[in-house]
Amino acid sequence: MSSIEAVFREEHGRLLAALVRRFGDLDLAEEVTSEAIEVALARWPVDGVPPKPGAWLMTTARRRAVDRLRRDRTLAARVAVLQVEADRAPASEVTGDAELPDERLQLFFTCAHPALPAEDRAALTLRCLAGLTTPEVARAFLVPAATMAKRIVRAKKKIREARIPFRVPGADELPERLPGVLQVVYSIFTEGYAASSGPDLQRLDLAEEAIRLTRILHRLLPAEREVTGLLALVLLVHARREARTGAGGEPVLLDEQDRTRWDRAMIDEGTALVPVALSGGPPGPYGVQAAIAALHDEAADLEHTDWPQIVALYDVLQTLAPSPVVALNRAAAVAMRDGPQAGLTLLDELSAEPLLRAYHPYPAARADLLHRLGRLSEAKAEYQRALDLAGSEPDRQLLRRKLESLGTA
Repeated sequence: MSSIEAVFREEHGRLLAALVRRFGDLDLAEEVTSEAIEVALARWPVDGVPPKPGAWLMTTARRRAVDRLRRDRTLAARVAVLQVEADRAPASEVTGDAELPDERLQLFFTCAHPALPAEDRAALTLRCLAGLTTPEVARAFLVPAATMAKRIVRAKKKIREARIPFRVPGADELPERLPGVLQVVYSIFTEGYAASSGPDLQRLDLAEEAIRLTRILHRLLPAEREVTGLLALVLLVHARREARTGAGGEPVLLDEQDRTRWDRAMIDEGTALVPVALSGGPPGPYGVQAAIAALHDEAADLEHTDWPQIVALYDVLQTLAPSPVVALNRAAAVAMRDGPQAGLTLLDELSAEPLLRAYHPYPAARADLLHRLGRLSEAKAEYQRALDLAGSEPDRQLLRRKLESLGTA
């Protein structure tokens, strides 16, 4: 990644959040953010990256916004109405910068407005504020990109027509909006952990940004057990980052990873958070997932992993947050506990799940179990199906290697 691209990736979300907060209009903020980046693309390769690129982009975007408002009276009137309505919010409902110190995080909470359907809130935030592309957001929800594009347009239209103010919610509103914010932050981490497209298996910048935002949330809301659970989860998973790729960037599966390369300090920090996340009340989904991750990180190798306990935790997770992906992961754990045929039987029960039809880990998991059972021709067909669905080049590289290992079976 070039230095200019790195700056854009670092500053995009911060710039957009600040402009939305300043003008109260998401469409205007998106347009002038894009325009500022276009100007930078033309000038920076010639003039060099300025000493304070974020300030440069902000100044350029603000000027573009002011010019737009001067030319477009209808837009100016709409922005004025939004600003007046935001200013009318009672002082007690506004959370100050000392409480939410990151503008992007402030806007995450703002976009988690209850007037928007839950999926629309998360999709809008991921696309506009987290900087994910529409296909990347679609992958997070296991839906086609066209469906996700419509969902994002619908959310922006709802905000505009309902005149939902872009203001920071009050302390009494935060608990209601917290689950949506956690979902967004975890989706950012998930894309960083396993990129849905592109040349790299991981996007460490996204994963680290999600961890940073989760740490802020944990400082702000230390009594929220699911915030603690999410922080534990992302730390325990991110601790394996150095061992997940080989010298050429190829994926290294869990059973082949050099566990001495795992980040023990991060594992210790995450493991210490798990009991806190699971105590004091019923467990939450992030706390349970963190407990699963801790069992993986504590094991010396795949054979000595506590698979019965992992299956039991997946049983709990399936009651708390049932989904086809949870069922898929549980089936893989059952295969490790009871053998490949037991896992394959569970996977076959998921064959009609529409959300798994374009999800390449599903046929890849079936292929692995079929391979272990010696059903090589069926395994080869499933690996080919997974290859056709995979988006990132490292995933495709791994699946091609699996196919080659089967030869002419």
